[in-house]
Amino acid sequence: MNKQIYPLLIAQFLSAFADNAILFAVIAIVMKADHPANWYVPALQSSFLVAFVVLAPWVGGFADHHAKSRVLIVANMIKALGAGLLFMHIEPLLAYCIVGVGAAIYGPAKYGILPELAGHQFLVKANSLVEGSTILAILMGMQIGAKVADQSTDLALAGTIVLFVVSALVTLLLPAKVANHPSTGSKILEFGRQMGQFFTTPRSRFSMLGASLFWATAATLRVLIVAWAPVVFSLNNATEIAELTLFLAVGIIAGSALVPRMIPLEHLRRARLPAYLMGLFIIGLGFTDSLWQARGTLFFVGMMGGMFIVPVNAALQELGMLSIGSGAAVALQGFFQNLAMLIAVGGYTYAASQNADPVIAILVLGSLVFVATFLVSWHLPDNTLNPFKNRR
Repeated sequence: MNKQIYPLLIAQFLSAFADNAILFAVIAIVMKADHPANWYVPALQSSFLVAFVVLAPWVGGFADHHAKSRVLIVANMIKALGAGLLFMHIEPLLAYCIVGVGAAIYGPAKYGILPELAGHQFLVKANSLVEGSTILAILMGMQIGAKVADQSTDLALAGTIVLFVVSALVTLLLPAKVANHPSTGSKILEFGRQMGQFFTTPRSRFSMLGASLFWATAATLRVLIVAWAPVVFSLNNATEIAELTLFLAVGIIAGSALVPRMIPLEHLRRARLPAYLMGLFIIGLGFTDSLWQARGTLFFVGMMGGMFIVPVNAALQELGMLSIGSGAAVALQGFFQNLAMLIAVGGYTYAASQNADPVIAILVLGSLVFVATFLVSWHLPDNTLNPFKNRR
């Protein structure tokens, strides 16, 4: 394993920690408001996601045509700007959208740099380390961010600004390697061409749509818990909700750690099995009536999700590097997964505005995950990885 991956792990940990501290700082702001609207938290999540869809034709090429390590710095500074706007009490829907712009730029560079640092042999392991450190950062960011935000949202936001800046400084330790020269012509047309080129094989379609399924599920479940926990368990502040969500994050860490030996890239089809189980456990969550049942169920939802997303991400990066470029593939992934997240969270935002029962919403979400897994894995072969040698 290339030792240069360790600065990336540190930088990613700090950035992801700050991402989640901001989220729970905003949740704390909403929960402290008089008579907060049911739709506001899912609307915040939607405002964060808009940049991923709108900027998708440009961020992949930006990552591939510039040193990815330096792109990470730019992205962190944009996130810090969004946090600064929140600190200055600018409308959260706008400020959190700016944080989303930074995150949209950050993703293709973060995942696109992994094949450069790890190579094929260690790519799944590198993804496991990145996903594990990211979920650990999410876990700690939720817990610490929520506790600080319940005491002072300004202090929580100031802390996230510092973390984004420190993450940018750590990124300077990564090599500044430019893989490709900038292309000319319409970025939108190039994005469409890349989309057509990447979707020519069952594996590439599965890796793209599978990642979209996972993140749409995660985003919807996260905002659902904010509405569901107060109704079922009478949890009424950001800290209590973060503590419940902690079990989901721990499960993802466990799944990410277990999966490299169980689902190698050569047997990508196996990844559909934990996805089916993830859907079933989400359905089970809708029937829980005690905190410990909910915590245990969320742990297994997270474990199945971790076992699903790690090999899917690794396959996407490998296939992208073989075809349109790893950064472009991750940007394409960002477009589809965030479009799926926008549709899913937007649908729930509308349902919440109509006072939908959050328990029923969880049951519907789990059922949709199960059906969607069947659809995205349809006709997926289970032989060698390289589809450009053996197309089907």
